Amino acid sequence: MLEEEDRKIYEQLQPPKTIVCKYGYQKLVAELESDGKSKPGCGSKLVVRTSRGIELAEMLTTTCANSGCNKSISRKQMLQYIEASGGKDYPFTNQGKVLRVATREDVVEQSQLDARKPKIIQFTKALIRELDLAMGLVEVELLLGGDRMIFYYTAENWVDFRELVRRLATEFQTRIEMQQVNAREEARLVADYERCGQYCCCKNFLKVLKPVSMRSAKIQKATLDPAKISGRCGRLMCCLRYEDKTYDDLRKRLPRRQSRVLTDEGLGTVVDTQILTQLALVVFDEGNKRVACPVENLKIVNKQEEEKIKAEALANRPPTPNWVARRQKSTPDRPPQREAKSPSEPRHPRQPEAQKPGPPGPPGSSDRAGPPEVEGTTGESKKKRSRRGRRRRRKPPGSPGEQGGDQPKAPDS
Repeated sequence: MLEEEDRKIYEQLQPPKTIVCKYGYQKLVAELESDGKSKPGCGSKLVVRTSRGIELAEMLTTTCANSGCNKSISRKQMLQYIEASGGKDYPFTNQGKVLRVATREDVVEQSQLDARKPKIIQFTKALIRELDLAMGLVEVELLLGGDRMIFYYTAENWVDFRELVRRLATEFQTRIEMQQVNAREEARLVADYERCGQYCCCKNFLKVLKPVSMRSAKIQKATLDPAKISGRCGRLMCCLRYEDKTYDDLRKRLPRRQSRVLTDEGLGTVVDTQILTQLALVVFDEGNKRVACPVENLKIVNKQEEEKIKAEALANRPPTPNWVARRQKSTPDRPPQREAKSPSEPRHPRQPEAQKPGPPGPPGSSDRAGPPEVEGTTGESKKKRSRRGRRRRRKPPGSPGEQGGDQPKAPDS
């Protein structure tokens, strides 16, 4: 029943005048005129003639009110999409024509041409090594009918490949085209799946490959490990650029750090912010309390407004009781400081100690061990002690061994 209704609707539709399709390994987009006889649907294989030659293409949509699947768009919508996707950098053209809907023979012929690619790539790489060219072969594209071969290569500097093109044309008897690609375009040609599990954006739908800066990773607070934020091309992943504008808009709504804000709980200072949750960590002046407040509940204040708020709060404060005022008046604000001691006065004066009695002197000496004297601190007492020590060490007159004394006489034999 549904099939009959769909068939009736399909028969009432008119063939589209223009068809939007994509073609080539680079997934180029073109709006081409149709012959007006067939009514293809989205995803149909078409044989088109472009600036490169005759090749297979895939239908995306139509730019008129009629199409085989009722999913056409207006030309204005298509131009808006191109402008939003890159503008002049978007790979779009309207030079060409849709020849016919691809037949089974066309698809089989293209499959046979693609089966020859491994041998062609192997031969070309051997020829590059033989000619000692500083270039790397990435991919080879063969157009329908074998009229042209497109060789995609990478090179850091200019390469003179005239001899290479001459020998390739002699070997394959067709037109040779060399096209240099960068690292991101190389990933578009040969990459498959990314670490997220999805097909590579550059190969699936991304047409304009713009550079991505490390600033985007820092703002989004992603890991700064290059191995985790780099794609198959070795550059920063393109998906970091998708939310860059959103993060910029959200970041502009947040207050800056160390800015003064007014909340329902009073004045405070912003010490940290979160972009996605739109929260700000505020340290309040009273109590040094930290609270995460939404941005909607914050009001940034300048110095004049802050002084005005403090004055109003002071005026609205309830009066202090009399007993509290008397206690505050009687209690000094600061404890009294201790009086500083003079530098000449010792910090810990030594207590006087009793002098120990010295050893008794030899017999006949007039010095005897007197009573212990108190050790003084003046220079006079030090001189007295030094004289007393010299007298103790001196030998008394008449002691044996002293010169000038009377020597004992030897007994008569």
